[in-house]
Amino acid sequence: MRKPWVVGVALALAAVLLGACGDPSSGPSAGPPAAAPEASATTHQRPLASPGTDSSGKASSGAPSPGDPSSSGTGSGKPPTVLYLGDSLAMENQEALGRELRGELHARYTSAPYSGTTLCDYLEGSAERSLVPGGDKAAALVRSLRPDYVVLQFWGNAWGYTPCMDGITYDGARERYLERYAADARRLTDQMAAAGGARPPRVVWVLQGPDPITPDRVRRVNTLYEERAAASGGLLADAGRAVSPAGARYTWSQHLPCNAYERAHPEYCTQRDQDRTALHRDDDYLHFCLAPTTSTPKPCPVRSPGIQRMAREITRVIGGHVRSR
Repeated sequence: MRKPWVVGVALALAAVLLGACGDPSSGPSAGPPAAAPEASATTHQRPLASPGTDSSGKASSGAPSPGDPSSSGTGSGKPPTVLYLGDSLAMENQEALGRELRGELHARYTSAPYSGTTLCDYLEGSAERSLVPGGDKAAALVRSLRPDYVVLQFWGNAWGYTPCMDGITYDGARERYLERYAADARRLTDQMAAAGGARPPRVVWVLQGPDPITPDRVRRVNTLYEERAAASGGLLADAGRAVSPAGARYTWSQHLPCNAYERAHPEYCTQRDQDRTALHRDDDYLHFCLAPTTSTPKPCPVRSPGIQRMAREITRVIGGHVRSR
C-alpha cells in the first residue's frame, strides 16, 4: 500500500486530470483547467478500427447482418458481436478489451469511446450539446452493427465538462445529479432496445473502481448501474472490484498484490520482487494506463495491469453469458 493521500496534494492532482473524466468536487463547472496541457482533452476523434471494421471504426462488410441468427453469439454458440462505448477509461482500455474478446471468444468487436463523455452524450437527440457525433450515438451503432452485447463503461462525468449534463454536477447538486444520471441510463437502454428491434442487444454495465476523492459517488453510480441492469435484463461486469483491494471494494490503492494471471505473465507484475503491481501512475489517480496522458485521447500504448484486469473481467462476464445460453 502506498502512503495515505494528503488532501491538498490530491486536490491539486485532481485539477490536472479532470479533462478526461472528471472528479466532482475539485474541478470547475465550465470545463477543464486552462493550465492542464497534458490532460486528456475531449476530441471528436474517431475510434481506432478493430479487425472486422473499416478505417472509420464502423463494421466492415464482413460484420454479421441484421437478423442473421447464425451470426449471433447469444444462444447459438457462435462468436458474439460486441460494441464498446464509454469515456476516457474506455478510450484507454479499448484495444486490451478487443484482444481479450477476440482471443477468448473470437468476438467481432467495435469500439467507439469518447473521452470526457457520460451517458447523455450517447443519447439520440443530444447532437447539438454532445461530445459524440450523431453517427456514433448508441442507438445508431446498434442499428448499423446489430451487436449481441453493448458494453458501457462510464466513470460518471460529474463536474460539468460535457454540455449535455446542463451544468448539473455531483458537487453542486448531488441528488439532482443522480436523478438525472438514472434518467439518462433509462433513456439510453430504451433507445438501444428500440434500435435492436426483435433482437435487442444485452447491455453490460461496467462497475467502476474506487475514487480516492469522493468514494461515495462511485458507490452510488454503481448502484444506479445495478438497478438499471436488473430492470432491463442487463449484465454487470464488476471490473472495479478487480482493481480494488480484497475486502475493501471502495478503498483506492495505487498498488495491489499480483494476481494469478500476473504471476503467470510476469510482464504484468510490475514489482515482482514485492509481489505487487502498479495500477496507476504516481501523477494520475484516475486512469489505469501506465503511460502519460496526452492531449489527444488514444488507446493505452503500454502493458498496464489495471486495464488488463478490467478487460479480463468484462470478457469473463460476456463469455459466461454466451456459454449459458
